[in-house]
Amino acid sequence: MTKDKLGDWRRQLSAQEIKPEKEGEETIVMGWVEDVRDLGGIQFFMLNDKTGEIQITAPQSKVSDEIFEKISDLNKESVIGVKGEITQSDQAPKGVEIIPDEIRVLNEAKTPLPLDPTGRVDADMDTRLNSRLLDIRRPKPSSIFKIKHQTLQTIRNEFTKKGFTEVNTPKIVGTATETGAMLFPIQYFDREAFLSQSPQLYKEVMTGNLEKIFEIGPIFRAEEHSTSYHLNEVQSADIEMAFATKKDVMEILEETIEKIYENVKEKNADELEKLEKEIKVPELPLERLSYGDAIEMLQEHGEDIEWGEDFSIPEQRKLGDIMEDPYFLVDWPTEGKPFYIKPNEKDPEICHAFDLMANEIELASGGTRVHDKELLEERMRKQGLNPKQYEYHLQNFDWGMPPHAGFGLGVERLLMILTGADNIRECVLFPRDRKRLKP
Repeated sequence: MTKDKLGDWRRQLSAQEIKPEKEGEETIVMGWVEDVRDLGGIQFFMLNDKTGEIQITAPQSKVSDEIFEKISDLNKESVIGVKGEITQSDQAPKGVEIIPDEIRVLNEAKTPLPLDPTGRVDADMDTRLNSRLLDIRRPKPSSIFKIKHQTLQTIRNEFTKKGFTEVNTPKIVGTATETGAMLFPIQYFDREAFLSQSPQLYKEVMTGNLEKIFEIGPIFRAEEHSTSYHLNEVQSADIEMAFATKKDVMEILEETIEKIYENVKEKNADELEKLEKEIKVPELPLERLSYGDAIEMLQEHGEDIEWGEDFSIPEQRKLGDIMEDPYFLVDWPTEGKPFYIKPNEKDPEICHAFDLMANEIELASGGTRVHDKELLEERMRKQGLNPKQYEYHLQNFDWGMPPHAGFGLGVERLLMILTGADNIRECVLFPRDRKRLKP
C-alpha cells in the first residue's frame, strides 16, 4: 500500500473526546487500526489512540470506492489518519462513530504480528518484552504506565508542596553506598568506577545546604536474584531532610502514599477497571511493627526464624497476611543495616531504621542517619569498609552536617501494589535483569 503524507493534517479530537453530542461535526482523528471487518456492503474498524478507541464505519453507499478499497487493504496496527463526520450509532461501542471522507495511511504495519495488541490472546513475558511497543498498546499494560505517570506526578507534587527541592545526583560513582557485592563496575577512562546503587551519600551532603531535598531517578543493583520483585535498574524516589529523625520522614512517606492512593483511585478509575483492580486508601497513621515483635509473630505462626535474621519472601508474605494494610517495620538489628543508619542510643544492637511493607513487598527503606563523623567512621570499619575510600564524603562532616533522616521508595514495587501486577517487569518500559539487555 502506498504511504500517504501527514501534510497539513493534525489531530483535532482524541478518541476519548468524541461523544454523541458532537454529532454532525467534521474532525480528524489519528491512531492505529484494530480488526477491519467487512460485512459486505459495510466495513468498519476500531481506531485506537492513547485515550481509547473510536469506531470508523464505512457504508458502501456513503463513502467513495477509493475509501472502501483502502479500508479493505488496511493491515492491523497500521497508523492512519481519518477525516470524517461524527455520527451517532446505537451499534457503535460508545454510541458514536465516524463516517470517513478521507483516510491517510501514514505507515503500514507488517503482518503477522508477534502478539495480539487487543489483549484477547495471552503472550508470555519474553514475547511481550521483545515486542514492547505492541504490548503497551494492549489495554492492561498501557493502564499500568498511565497509573505510573500519576504516581510520579503525585510524588513530585507532594514533596514540592512540603518544601523539598528537587536535585539530580551522579549515576557514575567511585565508591559503594550499600555493599560492594551489589555494584556494577564500569571502565571510566583509566580507572574503575561503578553505577550508582543509591543517591544516599550525595543527598545526605545536600542537607547541609538545601536542608530538604528529593530525587526521582534510576538506581542500579547487581543483584543475582531472578524473582518477580528484583530488577537491576529501577526508579527510586528519595528524600533527605535536615533537623529531622525517622519519625518525621515516616510521616512524610505515609502521607505521600495516602495521596498516591487517593489520586490513582480518583484519576485512574478507567485504568483500574481495565486492570480489574480495586484499591483501598490506607488509613493513617500506618501501623508500626517492631522487628522483634515481627519475629515473635512469625514464630507463633510456625516459622523457623531467629532474631537477627532477615525475612524471606514467604515470611514477608505471612506478615502481610497478618497485617493486611501497609505497615512500617521498625527497630531493626543494627548489624544488618548500612553504615549510615544511626544506632539506637539506649540499645545499640537496634537502630533507627524502618521499612515500609505492603503484602510481601518492601516498598521503601529509610531511617535516621549518622551525622557524627567519628561514629560514621566506626560504623564503616565494623562493616569492613575503609574510611579513606570515603574521604570526599567524610570531609563534609567536618563542615557542619546537621542531624538528618530520609528514605528511598521503590516506584515500580509501589506500582505492583497499585496495579496488581504479578511481575515488576510489567511496571518498567524496558526492564533490565541478568538475561535482558535488549531492547
